[in-house]
Amino acid sequence: MDIVVVPHTHWDREWYEPFQRFRLRLVDLLDEVLDTMEAEPAYHFTLDGQLACVDDYLEVRPENRDRVAALVESGRLAVGPWQILLDEFLCSGENIVRNLELGLAGAEKLGGAMRVGYLPDMFGHAAQMPQILRRAGLEHACVYRGVPSSVTTDAFAWVAPDGTAIRTQYLPEGGYGNGAHLFSDVKGLEGRAAEFVTSMRAWHGPEGELLAMYGTDHSAPVRGLPEMVAAIGARMDTLSGYIEKFPGDTAGLPEVFGELRSHARANILPGVISVRAAVKQAMGRAERMVERYAEPLAALWGGPWPGRFLDMAWRRLVDASGHDSVTGCGVDETAQQVAARIAEAEHLGQAVRDMVTARLAAAVPVHGVLVVNPTPADRSGVVIVDMAGLEPLVDPAGLPVPTHTLEYAPTLLLDERIDPATVLTYVHGTELYGQHIVDWEVLDDTLILTVAREPIGPFDPAELRGALDGVEYVRVEAEVRRTVAAFVEVPALGHTNLLPGEEGVPYSLPPGETWKSRHHQHCWFGSDTEVLPVQADESALDNGLLRVEIEPDGTLGLFGKDGRTITGVCRIEDGGDSGDTYNHAPPKDDLVVSEPVSISTELICPGPLVAVVEVTRMYLWPAAGEGVEFSPQLPPPARTGETEDVMVTMRVELRAGEPFVRLRVSFDNRCADHRVRLHVPLPRHADHSLAEGQFAVVRRGLESEGGCGETPLPTFPASGWVAAGGVAALLEHVTEYELLDDGYELALTLLRSVGYLSRNHNALRPEPAGPQLPTPAAQSRGPHTVSLALMPYMDWRDVPPEAERFRHDLLVVPGRGEWDLPQPPAAAGLSVSGQGVTMTSLRRRDDWHELRLVALTETDTEAVVRGAFTRARRAGLTGRPEEPLEAEEGTLRLPLKPWEIATVQLR
Repeated sequence: MDIVVVPHTHWDREWYEPFQRFRLRLVDLLDEVLDTMEAEPAYHFTLDGQLACVDDYLEVRPENRDRVAALVESGRLAVGPWQILLDEFLCSGENIVRNLELGLAGAEKLGGAMRVGYLPDMFGHAAQMPQILRRAGLEHACVYRGVPSSVTTDAFAWVAPDGTAIRTQYLPEGGYGNGAHLFSDVKGLEGRAAEFVTSMRAWHGPEGELLAMYGTDHSAPVRGLPEMVAAIGARMDTLSGYIEKFPGDTAGLPEVFGELRSHARANILPGVISVRAAVKQAMGRAERMVERYAEPLAALWGGPWPGRFLDMAWRRLVDASGHDSVTGCGVDETAQQVAARIAEAEHLGQAVRDMVTARLAAAVPVHGVLVVNPTPADRSGVVIVDMAGLEPLVDPAGLPVPTHTLEYAPTLLLDERIDPATVLTYVHGTELYGQHIVDWEVLDDTLILTVAREPIGPFDPAELRGALDGVEYVRVEAEVRRTVAAFVEVPALGHTNLLPGEEGVPYSLPPGETWKSRHHQHCWFGSDTEVLPVQADESALDNGLLRVEIEPDGTLGLFGKDGRTITGVCRIEDGGDSGDTYNHAPPKDDLVVSEPVSISTELICPGPLVAVVEVTRMYLWPAAGEGVEFSPQLPPPARTGETEDVMVTMRVELRAGEPFVRLRVSFDNRCADHRVRLHVPLPRHADHSLAEGQFAVVRRGLESEGGCGETPLPTFPASGWVAAGGVAALLEHVTEYELLDDGYELALTLLRSVGYLSRNHNALRPEPAGPQLPTPAAQSRGPHTVSLALMPYMDWRDVPPEAERFRHDLLVVPGRGEWDLPQPPAAAGLSVSGQGVTMTSLRRRDDWHELRLVALTETDTEAVVRGAFTRARRAGLTGRPEEPLEAEEGTLRLPLKPWEIATVQLR
């Protein structure tokens, strides 16, 4: 029979048990794989497309490395190309690239990587995956979930937004286990094989070999399998051995464009996007820290390259991206370990960032601050700085910058009748109360100690003790410190600084006037740009670009400068969820709460650079769900009559020069089995949404294709932003959204609380997605905060630059240099410009700087890169050098096709 049997295991690294418990089973399985393959030379085995299986095994069995390598080199054991089988929607595009880099490099050291982009169990697939695989040197993909009903063959051409097509093997009739039943018993083997051939011929056609994936979750090889395979006239091979016999071109194959998120052929389990929201938030923070702060700043300003630290950070981010990891669909112990891994990645990134900024801050006097721009475009914006004194702040050109004081720190730290000798025991060197003694004096019976954030000179306690006769009181005074909002201009991927200027120089904005960016020989900021001040009271905020009104019900009205009006914005709606970590499922008799029982507003800051109003709404949310074991024999799920008082605080912030309003929504989640969403009415009807994905902007309709059994809820992931009907939500992490009311409203999921990994009876998914295990931590009880921004727009192309600005705040670092150092000049790093051009990565590779760009545009464009380089060349996605590029006077002009991902190396 024309059957190719591919023995394999699908290895969930962590899921319904935590990683180390699964690893114990993995070691036993791979011990058996090695023994079986060495005893039976005809045996082939595919290790699930992820090198993590091998790494995890060899950490326990390092003595078996040569045995593994010998099987890989022989072509009988297929490893890689991935490091980990990821979730493609819950990590950044750069994370996907580093995953491939690690997997390909590690597999090559063992004898060679499987040259197939094997994606067997991901919950749908990202639109740009064909381009990613092709640019990494892979000519084939293999998928299961997310394939639309239009696919009626077992191979198709999967086409990325840029037009890159890749031959894709589809796994119908059971996915990666479509042949698992074949060899369950010698008896009836030929009959089962004949049935398999009949079934698969409908997909493959009358000619050619048929792929039988023999394996399931965590399955071990069967002894004697080669003899059983031979008994039915089949042959055994690896997955790459089967697929690579097909030509890499896609001529004659049916085409499928963009992302694969159809429910037609298999469950895609979309609820993983919103469960365990804290893990998604942490992943977003950690990826930004490593991708956009640590690596680029270290590449441009960091001295020796901290490669090992960054490698460790990326390893943890890639490990956390697993399709049972960052998804949150495992047991609580698994989620805890994933969260710890992500936190370590963020800490490593912070360490590298701080090392670099400390180096830069050493040139800034200690009473000043360094301001760093993590984005590759010249930028102006508001920063919040902590400064000593009341003097105005000046930039490196000596000109005052617009500021206003937000608050003052306490200056009186102690004023008591106390034995001064006792107080002196609190002093360690010059340190007292976390600050440093900079002066002292005795007036009558009182010792007055003056402390400051930074030491000025030596302190002699012996001299002080000699002056304490008759002292009964001690007074500790701190220097005047204030928190200041300042409007600064910072060059692309560069830095500037602020210092206190001379007293008497005006630094606040006179009433009725506007600021203008200065244009002179020392100023790198472009032509004059008017920046209007923000004005606010308890009912409205206005910065000239956007007016935000607080409505009586606690929602917002947004009024754009072009006359657009949106009312009822930020309605909070709480509904029941009797689903699980994989799928949302509302109770049959749901109780939806959207009306608060009380509303209050408070003006926190009136402007003129930052204005803040805090809106507090009190709700009565049902405490929990009932009927968790729903079945036809049991009562339907419902929500309890008991309620919890939940106070939702929304910080509404408008900054000078920003066309969006920043929001921070906070509440203490005391309830279970529910979903909380923020609703945004749209100013015009939307028949589609646009959302940032992985190196792409994805267009989605109002519905999702169904057919497999899972109810196709049209909830989708957005990475950095989602836009529809004239309003964009700017996001800090991957967020679930849905268009409601026939395209007149956008809903963003803030929190989804559930108590089971999978329910045996989920109303919207008949088939269990895993074991029914309790996950009490997935209820996400306790404080929860989500930060986002809302931006009215006319053209969606205006959204990505503002989303970049929102996600990547200017970085403020205290000066570390000597007090009398001269103020250093501002300095530019590397700039990237061009319609729709976005930087996703900048790092060092050997003695080159490697820059990754993506063209988020529907038309041809040109990237213009400027910096201190004289040579440039294109490179493959994993860093392989390609053709040289022309770079003149530190400028590279690079033509880009729509949606193209480009990697260039500069020196």
